Amino acid sequence: MITLVRRNVKIFFRDKSAVFFSLLSVFIIIGLFALFLGDVWVESLPDVNGARNLMDTWMISGILAVTSVTTTLGAFGIMVDDRSKKISKDFYAAPIKRGSITGGYLFSALIIGIIMTVVALVLSEIYLVLNGGEILNIFAMLQVLGIIILSTLFATAMTCFIVSFFKSQNAFSIVSTITGTLIGFLTGIYIPIGVLPEAVQMIVKVFPVSHAAVLFRNVFMSVPLNNSFSNAPQEVINGFNDMMGVSFKIGDLTITPIMSIAFLVVTSAIFFWLALANMSKRKIS
Repeated sequence: MITLVRRNVKIFFRDKSAVFFSLLSVFIIIGLFALFLGDVWVESLPDVNGARNLMDTWMISGILAVTSVTTTLGAFGIMVDDRSKKISKDFYAAPIKRGSITGGYLFSALIIGIIMTVVALVLSEIYLVLNGGEILNIFAMLQVLGIIILSTLFATAMTCFIVSFFKSQNAFSIVSTITGTLIGFLTGIYIPIGVLPEAVQMIVKVFPVSHAAVLFRNVFMSVPLNNSFSNAPQEVINGFNDMMGVSFKIGDLTITPIMSIAFLVVTSAIFFWLALANMSKRKIS
């Protein structure tokens, strides 16, 4: 299995186009934010000190959540390519256990997702510092790394389940395009969740990746929120958090970080089980 993991990781990073397109939605988010979205939200907070830094950390939190999904999805393109080219038949003809083959795809996607999301984290920290922000302290950085692992774990499970249905690159490309387009809306990046209709808000709140975004925001925005709303009433702070998806409320229940973590763990287990169940019924060929 380790050999398969190494092989898949090398193939992914050797294909520059695969790396680029796995990050395409991230580039789109950054571009939209740099061109007009950032200014729009900063101008909407004229009386808030450090509004730009506050919104930069909000954007970066969403980017990290999105990156964990798009990069793992891109990594599973190797599995689809192996199916379409019948390479997987060679694996089954070799004395390799079926579980090792599946595990090779899963672990390579997880590793690729973590590496690419950490790269996005490093670039984000550089961006923040260049724009007058502060780098995360060691404790906050460890928290972010933990969230990256958890978010990528879920993304690996979800994308594996989705990709397990496809054998052609055309179908995979369509799914990748749709996912890259929708992911920004489903994580509340293009449009803050508080602006959306209640029915759409509920969809966002039950989408696990949006909980990863909330966890990232709780870490990245902690200091900027304190600086920007140091003298503001708690009602104002709560209203901002609800509007921007810094915290989720379902009815009168406020979703705590522990609840979001538990939700990600449970949904990861469910999607892994569904993916493995589907893949066991059909050959990866």
